[in-house]
Amino acid sequence: MSKMQSISPQRPSQVLASFAETAPAEVAAAVDSARTAQRAWGALPAPERATALSRVAGEVEAASRELTELGIVEVGKPRSEMAGEVQRGVAILRYYSGAVLDPEGDALPSPDGKSLLFSRRLPHGVAGLVTPWNFPVAIPLWKLAPALAYGNAAVWKPAPAATAVAELLDEILQRCLPTGVLRVVPGDAATGAALVNTVDLVSFTGSSDVGASIARRGAERQIPVQAEMGGQNASIVLPDADFVRAAGLVAASAMGYAGQKCTATSRVIVVEGAEDFVEALVEAVRALEVADPDDAATAVGPVISDVAREKALAAVCRACEDGGRVIAGGAPLFEEGYFMEPTLVADLDPSSQLCQEEVFGPVAAVLSARNLDHAIDIANGVRFGLVSSVYTSDLDSAMESLARLDTGLVRVNAPTSGVDFYAPFGGAGASGYGMKEQGKAAAHFYTKSQTVTVAPARTRP
Repeated sequence: MSKMQSISPQRPSQVLASFAETAPAEVAAAVDSARTAQRAWGALPAPERATALSRVAGEVEAASRELTELGIVEVGKPRSEMAGEVQRGVAILRYYSGAVLDPEGDALPSPDGKSLLFSRRLPHGVAGLVTPWNFPVAIPLWKLAPALAYGNAAVWKPAPAATAVAELLDEILQRCLPTGVLRVVPGDAATGAALVNTVDLVSFTGSSDVGASIARRGAERQIPVQAEMGGQNASIVLPDADFVRAAGLVAASAMGYAGQKCTATSRVIVVEGAEDFVEALVEAVRALEVADPDDAATAVGPVISDVAREKALAAVCRACEDGGRVIAGGAPLFEEGYFMEPTLVADLDPSSQLCQEEVFGPVAAVLSARNLDHAIDIANGVRFGLVSSVYTSDLDSAMESLARLDTGLVRVNAPTSGVDFYAPFGGAGASGYGMKEQGKAAAHFYTKSQTVTVAPARTRP
């Protein structure tokens, strides 16, 4: 198999990890090993698994500085965001160390008044986890924590661009887990395909095309698949919004971490009467600090690769060919690293490519709408359905938006970016497939239901 490297996007000459792609036969061996280990792990009483996860949380917290520093260098995440992500990972582990002790089923009336009839939840076996580079700690942990808590073993394929963080996180987790319960298989598409072909369920975060192919393969194998994919998220701004506050939130959610979040704002829909908001937005975007992510003041670091930057710049050029007008940014930055200016493009038709397809970079379109009804139609007019946001001080407008916006998450006077780890997370359409992630929803994905009847052994006189 081919050799792969993970490099620093702000200093491309710095190689963080070199590794061989895990071959299909090696993936199968890892799954077999995990399946053997799962039998004992799944048989442990829930309180013992809870204790193990609590120990993992303590180890991750103790290594928080090391994980933060490595994440900044490997994926270019600004310091404040990376530090917050690691702390969220600790909170996720502690949450599931408690959630595993929740009731696991229902007691039901027996048909004869003598038997016991109840349901319970059981682990599937081996969970295959495929994670992206942009949240190298939080996303793996919000999959690993419930998978392990509910008695599964896990085989994890991290994104190649986040392999160094994955190796460190694996080292930390192994201190607290039985041998074989967690296996890591570095690699790219071939490794991922081999994993999907051998495990008992798959949780994936990544592109819509790959997620759709995994969902198809899962259906063929008749295994559960959960896929969290792309977004083309809209923020609607009404004339009665607080323009300065809204501009700051929209700018941060569109451009923070160079727009490399599935929840980033990609379309800003300005309702007639709110035109002054655009000026405030341009000012807020231009005020964002673009610099080395190690700097505490940095809001926008590099994009992950030269290919990613070229794709984002090409999307801006194509938008201008489609009639768009750059009102902020639009150019590459610095001689070293994959930096570009946070960019806003106005005057586009909602059907243009920039408004329809995810860029995954610091680029957003500014669109105009006649009224709230028109704005909602524009917001819903894409194949994605992850998250939308509405800025307004009118309760009726907020309630109408909640009822009509066709996204898995809707936020009022709050940014599209950001996830509450104890609440269900996932989108509709091309943004999500299968059960939601996180919170108590995770228990239903990582376990299967069994209905049990216990009848008396003897007939009493």
